[in-house]
Amino acid sequence: MFAKWRSVNIRGMRLALYQPDIPQNTGAILRLAACMGVGVDIIEPCGFVLDDRRLARVAMDYAGKVDMIRHSSWRAYLERPAGRRLLLTTKGDVVYTEFRFDRGDTLLLGRESAGAPEEVHRRAEARIKVPMREGCRSLNVALAAAIVLAEALRQTGGLSKEIS
Repeated sequence: MFAKWRSVNIRGMRLALYQPDIPQNTGAILRLAACMGVGVDIIEPCGFVLDDRRLARVAMDYAGKVDMIRHSSWRAYLERPAGRRLLLTTKGDVVYTEFRFDRGDTLLLGRESAGAPEEVHRRAEARIKVPMREGCRSLNVALAAAIVLAEALRQTGGLSKEIS
């Protein structure tokens, strides 16, 4: 199951979704990852049924271009060797444009409805934020992923050439 979702991770950088609960956002992030050549980790449980048919519908024809790994839990995800885990959060310590990214970083995104719990905050090696106007609560998780991923790839040379 899900074998067709595994392909080559071109960049080394990854996006990780902590218990996503909106399938359309997950689809948008999978499409972003396919287009930018980065892998995706989905940390379950999800707030929707995660199966091939539903993911194919939200990710459209980009499904075969994504290196997607499912993790049954946060604990299972932590058992996987990884580069630095960087949490994108409104409670971040540093603005994303002031952070120095590495090619092997994982950009970790919290749940759309509740963000990331304290356990996830504690395990992140850095907490990064996108600055917003006062009185605005948060960006859509897929938009935040795109903004920060673009900067991370720019810094690491990932936007300087065509992705094959």
